[in-house]
Amino acid sequence: MDSLVAWFAENLGSYISKEGVGFIISMLPVLELRGGLLAAKLLELPLLRAIPICILGNIIPIPFILLLIKKFIGWTKKTRHLAFLGNWLEDKAAQRSDKIESFEFLGLMLFVGVPLPGTGAWTGSLIAALLEIDFKKSVIAELCGIAMATVIMSFVSYGLLGILLG
Repeated sequence: MDSLVAWFAENLGSYISKEGVGFIISMLPVLELRGGLLAAKLLELPLLRAIPICILGNIIPIPFILLLIKKFIGWTKKTRHLAFLGNWLEDKAAQRSDKIESFEFLGLMLFVGVPLPGTGAWTGSLIAALLEIDFKKSVIAELCGIAMATVIMSFVSYGLLGILLG
């Protein structure tokens, strides 16, 4: 992920502001807030400036995914050349849904908040929509998860843990 973030930071950074790079990367699936904060650090954007920008970028896709993903999957499954995409999205959600289904709110919050490959707001929203978890509950759980991921990634990206420990 680091090399992908570095590529985006380098290539976007010559066209838009540092803040814009962090914002856009935070909106992208797979990279999300984790990648946005890493890019912000690479571009030497101060942490307290990067945090709200990356959080906002990560939040924006959530309601659209929750409200529209089932319709999108249904449409792709009806389209001969895109059916594989709808099936892949459903399979990806099903593989990870057991972690969320049992605990719903807490499970969704932890799924979004713990920065591991394949987790985050995009996948969390996909799973929440397919499990038909209440929209308001899903949004709140994901916001809590994003806050948790922000704290963790701030320590990782900006090396604050090293400063605090000595």
